[in-house]
Amino acid sequence: MRFTHRAAAGFATLLLPLAGLVGLSGHAQAAADAATATATFTKTSDWGTGFGGQWTIKNTGSAAISSWTVEWDFPSDTKVTSAWDATVTNSGTHWTAKNVGWNGSIAPGASVSFGFNGSGPGSPSGCKLNGGSCDGAPTVPGDTPPSAPGTPTASSVTDTSVKLSWTAATDDKGVKNYDVLRDGKKVATVTTTSYTDTGLSAGTDYSYTVQARDTADQTGPVSGSVAVRTTGGTTTPPPTDGGSKVKLGYFTEWGIYGRNYNVKNLVTSGSASKITHINYAFGNVTGGKCAIGDSYADYDKAFTADQSVSGVADTWDQPLRGNFNQLRQLKAKYPNIKVLWSFGGWTWSGGFADAAKNPAAFAQSCYDLVHDARWADVFDGIDIDWEYPNACGLTCDTSGPAAFRNLMSALRAKFGKELVTAAVTADGSAGGKIEATDYAGASQYVDWYNVMTYDFFGAWDAKGPTAPHSPLTSYTGIPKDGFTTADAMAKFKAQGVPANKLLIGIGFYGRGWTGVTQDAPGGTATGAASGTYEAGIEDYKVLKNSCPVTGTVAGTAYAHCGSNWWSYDTPATIKSKMAWANSQGLGGAFFWEFSGDTSDGELVNALSSGLS
Repeated sequence: MRFTHRAAAGFATLLLPLAGLVGLSGHAQAAADAATATATFTKTSDWGTGFGGQWTIKNTGSAAISSWTVEWDFPSDTKVTSAWDATVTNSGTHWTAKNVGWNGSIAPGASVSFGFNGSGPGSPSGCKLNGGSCDGAPTVPGDTPPSAPGTPTASSVTDTSVKLSWTAATDDKGVKNYDVLRDGKKVATVTTTSYTDTGLSAGTDYSYTVQARDTADQTGPVSGSVAVRTTGGTTTPPPTDGGSKVKLGYFTEWGIYGRNYNVKNLVTSGSASKITHINYAFGNVTGGKCAIGDSYADYDKAFTADQSVSGVADTWDQPLRGNFNQLRQLKAKYPNIKVLWSFGGWTWSGGFADAAKNPAAFAQSCYDLVHDARWADVFDGIDIDWEYPNACGLTCDTSGPAAFRNLMSALRAKFGKELVTAAVTADGSAGGKIEATDYAGASQYVDWYNVMTYDFFGAWDAKGPTAPHSPLTSYTGIPKDGFTTADAMAKFKAQGVPANKLLIGIGFYGRGWTGVTQDAPGGTATGAASGTYEAGIEDYKVLKNSCPVTGTVAGTAYAHCGSNWWSYDTPATIKSKMAWANSQGLGGAFFWEFSGDTSDGELVNALSSGLS
């Protein structure tokens, strides 16, 4: 566009007492070679009723591994619901994962991973890998490994330390010691049932487990985990209205030009006090790397005192000006707000094809740019707006269904505990864009998806039929089945994307036709209605007065005035959509974009107050 957005916490890691991995058949050979490999389970996400998990199998020996089988037990209330990069089956509570054709071979020193989504609260135990001990420890015939210790309890928590205590494990030959695991990594081995971990960071979340080791050096299953947050730190808790729901708006770098919409407008409209996150749009994607979108707007433009959040004019010699400095000032005034730098969008999504060829290099370039010393404190993470992976937008992508997942995996590995999110298609039609990409597999690496549930219909179909561009549900006469918010969310959830990682999208604008004679949707047209910046599109703040609402259809307002026909969301329809989002357990809502709202932020207010 240059309306570029057209759409049709910390990770808890658990190193289990996993059996050593070998690529040979036969239990005896596997046991003999047990020390040549390890397998690690990582809990990548947790949404209460379920979780994302990943196993990583590493060849620590000197010979190649040709195939692998991982086995483990889950409690009866915990199951695998979907998996990728492995064939996963079960017999009761016993689960088995075998390599697929392309990832069975593991060279010395190399590793492979497979992932899954699970339901229930349990953790894996009793793991075996090709019959051997999964952590590389020996397997001694006739000697039973120790039991799991009790779940640790935490006490004496300070800014930098915590004391952990647990009940003892049991073993037929005796327990020798205990490994203490912080976020899945061993930090100590002790002979008692308590340990004080020091050198921690203030105001930070940690997860602890323990596992016992017997006199033959066999390890048993890990204990349950205890979450600990150290005291102190500067992290500000999220706003209390709407609980932990995400309330995110896009701020466009180019809005400061013809629209004259500055970061300060978030303050004067009252919107800054009602949101939790901002996506700054857009950074470019070119040459396989993240790049600056508009350097003048981003960090060079000098704002006058009346344009500035601080009320102080920029000077010629200050180290950072532009929108980045204004966002810095906004965060100082509203410390709850987190800012993500969004890369891509409709115009620049063609660059992701090169990025997908080397995801690690792309992730490194993005990390370096986001963390540039001049503005590193401004951003809390990265957002990827790829329109669309393995499908067509402004250009067509043929990177394959795994490309998006691989890209998000590389970004998560590089950005660590920072926010990693993505704007994604809302095409819920049969054979549509959601089905073209492994969004479920990628979901383990993201904090949430911004599902672009708008722009389903518009005057690119110049003769109509007229239809709401952001229908919540289907209705009689809808031009294309599956082009609704409800269909999109249902398809994502059916593929295994957790509901609380899905955000409903709201457009702060309308789409319209001209040459229309009938009030109800489904009328014919002669072309796009006139718009302030682009034909067929207009801000809500203009439409509410120039073409007031005639009625509603599928949860969205429409308006017929003269020969023009528009559809757009209002405070009333937004509140109804937020109620629906709450009923579906969605993670929150986002909108495109701030400048379409009224000067007093009535749409932001409706979105914020409607989430719970």
